[in-house]
Amino acid sequence: NCGTLPETVIESELFGHEAGAFTGAQKKRVGRIEHSSGGTLFLDEIESMPASTQVQMLRVLEMREVTPLGTNEVLYYRLNVVTLSIPPLRERRDDVPLLFGYFAERAAARFRRAVPATSAAVQRHLREHDWPGNVRELAHFAERLVLGLEDVAQTPPRAAMESDAATPLPERLDRYEADIIRETLGRNEGDVRRTIEALGIPRKTFYDKLQRHGIVRSDFSR
Repeated sequence: NCGTLPETVIESELFGHEAGAFTGAQKKRVGRIEHSSGGTLFLDEIESMPASTQVQMLRVLEMREVTPLGTNEVLYYRLNVVTLSIPPLRERRDDVPLLFGYFAERAAARFRRAVPATSAAVQRHLREHDWPGNVRELAHFAERLVLGLEDVAQTPPRAAMESDAATPLPERLDRYEADIIRETLGRNEGDVRRTIEALGIPRKTFYDKLQRHGIVRSDFSR
């Protein structure tokens, strides 16, 4: 994630460093670009990459060598050779049960648990939920279900409503706030700038709320 790393760190991550290049660099480190040679390197939020790092990246793309030279004006267009358009889950609901089954089996193998039976409540949730976080949200839902942390598997709609009515107001407001943040993140595909503009809150407040509600922003990125 290019948007979460400071300039000095992201350059070391991408391009590697020699021993003694900076304090703490005790031995040579191969960067992710060289390490992924012959494969695929996925760069998330590349628009947040520092300009100086974009200069180096453009040099890599043009010269096929890792050297800190170049220009950054057309970096995005050099990367944007082939564009794949993947519709959100809300536009391909028939795929949701199949994907859920795959994620549930993967989670069961990972956590060494049995794949739970898909109750009517879970099936209804899979059909009716809009999945603003797309496949990441669906995968995490499957993981929570396998771990027994997802209430929708046991709680029918009427009981859920009665339970919510008995919940203290501050807790209900917290849930409502978390739902709004998730919905806004999903609508803006995880873009922080657009999300905080839509919510009308400062960036620090936004990140504080993500931490308080346990919301992972990257779950909503496409």
